[in-house]
Amino acid sequence: MNIVHHAQTRYTTKSFDASRKIPAETFEEIRQLLRFAPSSVNSQPWHFVVASSDEAKARIAKATQPGYAYNEAKIKNASHVIVFCARAAFDDAHLASLLEQEDKDGRFASPEAKAGQNTARSFYVNLHRFDTKDAQHWMEKQVYLALGTALLGASTLGIDACPMEGFDARILDEELGLRAKGYTGIVILSLGYRSPEDFNAKLPKSRLPETAVFTNL
Repeated sequence: MNIVHHAQTRYTTKSFDASRKIPAETFEEIRQLLRFAPSSVNSQPWHFVVASSDEAKARIAKATQPGYAYNEAKIKNASHVIVFCARAAFDDAHLASLLEQEDKDGRFASPEAKAGQNTARSFYVNLHRFDTKDAQHWMEKQVYLALGTALLGASTLGIDACPMEGFDARILDEELGLRAKGYTGIVILSLGYRSPEDFNAKLPKSRLPETAVFTNL
């Protein structure tokens, strides 16, 4: 696999072919990419809501009205839609669940190693919770790491994608009951296969030149 080729040829799909569906086994790979996405100190402050039926996608599309109607079809015509959510707060219960899962998965050679991991992660979490007071922003950064993983991964699987911030988070959170569960919607990702009418598929990719984005020391 030439992963650079996929990075160079993937693009934001503006129009999906509603008649084409992602095979279940292929979408399962996307789910696993999200589950194993990287995050700072393995904090995993995310949750993913998946919709594939017309009814479920219509519920998500409610959040495009009235101010983001241009995104409605991108949600309804996609094969699958994922709502990327961040935790509303990084609490001690989540810290404990992370540590116990790592222990269950065999990551600690000794009780001291487990305690060391807890101390290190708690330091960074508390730094953002209490010192810099940007915990929500920090958690959202981790969600976008998962989004990047999904975008590149989808392209290697031959799946087209469209990430969207154009939606009313209040409407989406209310429709899906996210806030009651301790989450809030951050970004929506539509996945599927491009329509022949997708104008963006025909446009050349544009990025700044290497001299503008790299400094060699």
